[in-house]
Amino acid sequence: MMLWLLRHGEAEPRNRTDAERNLTAAGRIEVEGAAAHLQGQPLQAILASPYQRAQQTAEIVRQALGFGNPVETVSWLTPESDPTDALLYLDRRSEQHVLLVTHQPFVGVLGGWLISGHRDAPIPMATASLAELEGEYVAAGLMRLVGLRHPV
Repeated sequence: MMLWLLRHGEAEPRNRTDAERNLTAAGRIEVEGAAAHLQGQPLQAILASPYQRAQQTAEIVRQALGFGNPVETVSWLTPESDPTDALLYLDRRSEQHVLLVTHQPFVGVLGGWLISGHRDAPIPMATASLAELEGEYVAAGLMRLVGLRHPV
């Protein structure tokens, strides 16, 4: 199983609600850079938070890769989601190569938990940071960090 964790690109500081914040021009450029690291990867699904900035990030990646399937919106990829929900959901999916587009603190906690088995050891995820994890199963402490790329 290959799992890529992508934090959304830089977003505007405020909007009517947090969920409605859009990517900035700089954020779009950051995401294009992250997408370049996904070129040639055998992605089978792109799952994204319902928040606007994550949706925009996922769509930029989808277009940059020429990924033919639509982005799937899932409710458990928001900033304060419980990583347990992610594991339960991913365990029921058949795909072996999945990209998650989400937010801090969730993305850091999920990545750290999958690698170390501990929720108090998050991986550092700046805007548009991309973590690549590999393992036989998506389970706490059973995945290995293959790469972690931050925008330049």
